[in-house]
Amino acid sequence: MPVLLKLALAMDWISVRIGRIAAVAVLLTALISAGNAFIRYGLSISSNAWLEIQWYLFAGIVMLGAPMVLKVNEHVRVDLVYGRLKGRGPVYIDLFGLVFFLLPVMALLAWLSWPLLVKMYLTGEMSSNAGGLIRWPAMLMLPVGFALMVLQGLAEIVKRVYYLRGQYEMDTHYEAPVQ
Repeated sequence: MPVLLKLALAMDWISVRIGRIAAVAVLLTALISAGNAFIRYGLSISSNAWLEIQWYLFAGIVMLGAPMVLKVNEHVRVDLVYGRLKGRGPVYIDLFGLVFFLLPVMALLAWLSWPLLVKMYLTGEMSSNAGGLIRWPAMLMLPVGFALMVLQGLAEIVKRVYYLRGQYEMDTHYEAPVQ
């Protein structure tokens, strides 16, 4: 198996593992939300920290789960043409979108979010809410998530190129969402 394809499949493996972390974050968010509602309305005790931890977990869900969504081909796309294409057509559309849209945008966002993270970390920026938390852990999700999307995007490009060369079998099936 070619080295690039091995690296692409290794990135798939990483995205699956990180996607599991995002799935656990969904459960934790639901449990914290329910527990917070019970404590707040049932016992009249509250803390903004519980609300903020839900926001932090939500950031993790979105930013750590996105590479897995890309890997399983369930990401958002404009379906005007894509759903009508057969054979190799969708793969060429995917390659175009990955190279000219996904990679540049994700790389730019990772680059732009990094200085914000560093500033928040160095200044120890805190939420202005009473009982609020430090902000950098949530901000960390941005450059990490965008960087993971770049890596998964590169993996998807490699897999599609090897698919077009007949050296890799992949499921190109895409089920259009119910409208």
